[in-house]
This record gives sequence, structure tokens and C-alpha cells, in this order.
Amino acid sequence: MAAGQPGVENDRMSDSIADREHLIASVAGVPARLAAAARAASPDPPAPGEWTPSDVVRHLIAVELEVWHSRLAQLAAEEQPRWPWVEPGPWAGEPGASLDRLLEIHAAARGSTVRSLRALDDAGWARSGTHETFGELDAAGLMILAVDHDEEHLGGLGA
Repeated sequence: MAAGQPGVENDRMSDSIADREHLIASVAGVPARLAAAARAASPDPPAPGEWTPSDVVRHLIAVELEVWHSRLAQLAAEEQPRWPWVEPGPWAGEPGASLDRLLEIHAAARGSTVRSLRALDDAGWARSGTHETFGELDAAGLMILAVDHDEEHLGGLGA
């Protein structure tokens, strides 16, 4: 269908919604993949100075809470928020938590992210902010960064 013909805008909207659903599914799928990779990995650091699987999960909890949750909330409430580079260390909560407990916490935090994404209307998906390193990002751009970050750490766990 050529531009300007009836149905073109609906086709674009359908493509956009399908892309969103694919992205949300990718975001939502990480906790199960993380659990499998963390449980399969040695509990010891892979090399001196490297993180254990529990440390990786703690880091991903911190990133979820401090980075993705706060930035999605800013997109919902602010016009053109500005974001600095942030790379949290491991989450400090529940110091004696087992790996399974940490995986539960991560899954719950990621579930909250997924609910936030599902709650966005078209305007929410279109709203953007400016990251000092990555430039202008909308909700999809933020979540692509989230999945890329997750993939990096999953790779470090041997997934």
C-alpha cells in the first residue's frame, strides 16, 4: 500500500504494536534465562576480581531498580528528562540472600518493569529523554539498552 492510501496508518500502528510486544517479550524473558544461567554457573568468580553469579544478579537488581524503573517513571512524568551514565554495583539489600532468593527479587523487579511498559499508551512510548552517552531515547530505546545490558551479563555467566 502506498503512503496516503487508507489503511497505511493502521498498518504502521500494527507494526509498531507488534514491535512493542516483541520487545516486551524479550524484556520479560530475561529472568528465566538469568535463573538458568546463574544456577548453571560455578558459584565462584570466573577469575580474580570478577563477580560471582550472585553478584551479577545483585547488579541486575540494582540496575532494574535504580536505572530502568526510575527512567521509565521519568518518561511518564517529565518532558525530556536528562539521564547521566549510571552503572550501579551489586544491590546491597538482603545481604544473606541465597541465589534463588536474589533471582526471585530480580524477577519481581523485572515484572514491575514489564507492567510499566504494558501501561504505556502511544504517547508514553513516543515520549523521550536524553542520555548523556546514547542521546535521545524513547521507552523502546531504553528497553533495547536494558536487553543489551542483560545479554552482556548473561554471556558472562556462560549463557
